[in-house]
Amino acid sequence: MAPAMVAAMGEKPKPAVVLGGMVSGLREVYESGRTKDLEWRQSQLKALIRLLTDKEEEIFAVLHDDLGKHRGESFRDELGILVKSIKYTLQNLKKWAAPERAESPLVAFPATAMVVPEPLGVVLVFSCWNLPLGLALEPLSGAIAAGNAVVLKPSELAPSTAAFLAANIPRYLDSRAVKVVLGGPNVGEELMEHRWDKVLFTGSARIGRIIMTKAVKHLTPVALELGSKCPCIVDWLDSKRDRQIAVNRIIGAKWSTCAGQACIAIDHVIVEERFAPILIELLKSTLKRFMAKPGGMARILNAKHFERLSGYLEDNRVAASVVHGGYMDPKKLNIEPTLLLNPPADSDVMTEEVFGPILPIITVKKIEDCIAYLKSKPKPIAMYAFTNNERLKRRIVEETSSGSVTFNDAVVQYALESVPFGGVGHSGFGQYPPWDESKIGTLRHVFSYNYFLLFFNLLGFRR
Repeated sequence: MAPAMVAAMGEKPKPAVVLGGMVSGLREVYESGRTKDLEWRQSQLKALIRLLTDKEEEIFAVLHDDLGKHRGESFRDELGILVKSIKYTLQNLKKWAAPERAESPLVAFPATAMVVPEPLGVVLVFSCWNLPLGLALEPLSGAIAAGNAVVLKPSELAPSTAAFLAANIPRYLDSRAVKVVLGGPNVGEELMEHRWDKVLFTGSARIGRIIMTKAVKHLTPVALELGSKCPCIVDWLDSKRDRQIAVNRIIGAKWSTCAGQACIAIDHVIVEERFAPILIELLKSTLKRFMAKPGGMARILNAKHFERLSGYLEDNRVAASVVHGGYMDPKKLNIEPTLLLNPPADSDVMTEEVFGPILPIITVKKIEDCIAYLKSKPKPIAMYAFTNNERLKRRIVEETSSGSVTFNDAVVQYALESVPFGGVGHSGFGQYPPWDESKIGTLRHVFSYNYFLLFFNLLGFRR
């Protein structure tokens, strides 16, 4: 069995056979009450913010090393949004942790009833490779805020970020209560042999099934955040301005989010036949403008994923549907933003999650036909629709099912702390380019809700 690394201050790598001792130690720490203390939770969350602030440049470097992400994308999708989320948790933690009075029947008078929030215990977090910082520290911060002891298993497919987390989390957080374990699939399987009070997993449905199967042994509750084919409905938009805004946001939600390698990225577009030519031309012209400079899009993770994506386009039936792009560079692991028009319904690109820079465009006779189309497919983690038709909006909400529905924008739901994030059914359960340095400043103001400075930043004034 491959060795695991248990990262804690002053510790050396340990073999996987002693993981049981680590779990037992964490349970002792939890049972001591150390992690339940509200001040401890607050101190750990503040330490996470310090980590993200102190190590900003190093974070940009490791994310670029693993995925070729631009600093702007890294700040928007991972670092900046994490700081905003943790600050929101800190602001609300005391209220969330406080007991709430519950109604009691008159027959029980003068008794009172209270609902007391309690931590679960020892929590295991599996993070993924496409947002290797964000989807490691977001669930970690939530588990800590709830008063749990935590083990984080970063994805071995983003090794630079995993090594960064293993080196720095013990320096900033309580190493007795928070551990980082490095390793591959064997280490993940070994971890699942032990009893946990909850397992949080982000990744593919294939691995999610393995996690659930392993969790049955100890009846461990799990929260799975899986992938899906997120559809985007594009209705006829009368004004040129509305069309351009829609196209800008589609491109941002497809290609500027880890080159489409994200569970909430747009997987395919559904549009009326009459509107398809207009939409395609707008997408092509805007892509040329947005992607004119190199470095505006992350690269494909590795050769295996590159071969999977290139395999979609090597299908002759799919190749015949390419209306834009299609260039592939296996040495640099880059695939040009590619548009497909009505690829065969039974082709791999239409039956599997795309998870890359390829965008199928599916046409329907009239836009209302999209409802029947969507109901025939597995439930996605996210659904998007660009439309001013209120009746169509109601039908999408009432007649379809998904983890979230967003109208006239895309991916923004990930940044809202006030709404739950997650999938439904097969997508899980439990609960814009071109980039430049000035956009990081704009994002700082957005994430800190500093609308005064944001206004002047947008006007072109810089401090």
